Amino acid sequence: MLLSKILGCESDKNDCEIREIRRNAKMIQQGDIFFCFSKDERIAFARCQEAKMRGAKRIFCEFEFSSCTKVEDVRALFAKSCANFYDRACDKLKIIGVSGTNGKTTTCHIIAEMLKRNGFSVGVIGTSGVFFNGKSFESPLTTPDADFLHKTFKQMVEDDVQFVVMEVSAHAIDQRRIDDIQFEIGVLTNITQDHLDYFGTMEKYEQTKISFFNHNHIKKAIVCIDDERIEQALKFIDVPTITYGIKNPCDSFAIDALCEIYGSSFLANVCDSVLEIKTNLIGGYNIYNSLAALSVCKELGMRDEQLRRGINFINPVEGRFNVFNVEGKYVVVDYAHTPDGLEQVINTAKALTDKRVCVVFGCGGNRDASKRPIMGKISEIADVVFLTNDNPRNEDPAEIVKEIESGMTKHHFVEMDRARAIEKAIRLAHVGDIIVVAGKGIEKYQEIGGQKLPYSDFDVISNYCKVQTEERIRYGS
Repeated sequence: MLLSKILGCESDKNDCEIREIRRNAKMIQQGDIFFCFSKDERIAFARCQEAKMRGAKRIFCEFEFSSCTKVEDVRALFAKSCANFYDRACDKLKIIGVSGTNGKTTTCHIIAEMLKRNGFSVGVIGTSGVFFNGKSFESPLTTPDADFLHKTFKQMVEDDVQFVVMEVSAHAIDQRRIDDIQFEIGVLTNITQDHLDYFGTMEKYEQTKISFFNHNHIKKAIVCIDDERIEQALKFIDVPTITYGIKNPCDSFAIDALCEIYGSSFLANVCDSVLEIKTNLIGGYNIYNSLAALSVCKELGMRDEQLRRGINFINPVEGRFNVFNVEGKYVVVDYAHTPDGLEQVINTAKALTDKRVCVVFGCGGNRDASKRPIMGKISEIADVVFLTNDNPRNEDPAEIVKEIESGMTKHHFVEMDRARAIEKAIRLAHVGDIIVVAGKGIEKYQEIGGQKLPYSDFDVISNYCKVQTEERIRYGS
């Protein structure tokens, strides 16, 4: 493709044919163009020199180097260039973006399933990966960089996908990965503490989230009015907005909610469509996620019978409040890894049993450390607490646990081996108790000391059940 077409400018005497668009200097081949993201002048210079040595035809960065074209915002230009390079496939798709600290993956899942159940071809991009028409592959990030995104959009267009439902992270907004994409609808589930290691303050994190909700990105907004920060930020949203919630007056709301260990039911009023809903999703927060999805699908033109067909008896996402019955004890695996997420999952568990609730969790290393004592305090809502490893990465796991403990006042257990912590919690539990295993969800690894080691909470629980069964057979019990 011609450089002028990629950049969206007039052709001139320096125009040339470009083979590929790159953001990694080490991947450059003869005839590529390179976009340097580094804001460190020394590192940027080294990367640009490497790109030139490898045969880059044009190099763009934010510094004045003789071998480069200086631009004001290289990430913005990169996003626009990727969209153009992949024939603006994004313009041929109806794209729904779901943002928020918690609930993104489940809300995307519900929307996508509702569309598919009504005969539409749907693509999904998010934490769990990329999925469309029976194809699936890993996503490098919750919201990938623009080159991956637009290449994926083109693949989806070629496969006759009609709708794309994707998670939109705060990092992606800040780093302009989703620039030059016009979303049909943007959903905002909530704004609670996370990623302060990157954003510094809740105010900056909130502003970043809200900046997605304007006419440059989306045509219409659907937001949770029960979230205090969202309610206060409504004045900054400059597109038509639909609100949903349970506590405050809004366009879509639920009444008569009943949450049980294997599902939920409620009466929904979705912009004046009254629907009886029964799902296999558990907990009050999944009623919020369901209301968001119902509002999206109603706005996309679904009739009442299509809404009911789409959502009734829908199953949970793998790794989001998945329940296992282990000899009458209920083990819940959930991805909750933020203060708000942990609080919601524990409170949901407590509402589902008159017995005890145990929580097994840790905090990730090299991430927002300020939330560790907060999550320690929140964990004490449970009756029994086991502190353990999450993904310590390059931090000392014992120090992470000490920081969690600094917010705690009650007796608790510490077992650094995550598998042993889960097994001990199950053994300690009584029939009817709920054991919440929080923080990792579907992840199939642990990051320890810079290595990704094979690990799965699901496998630990499965192996525990297998061992218990074998022991019963062996001893004839």
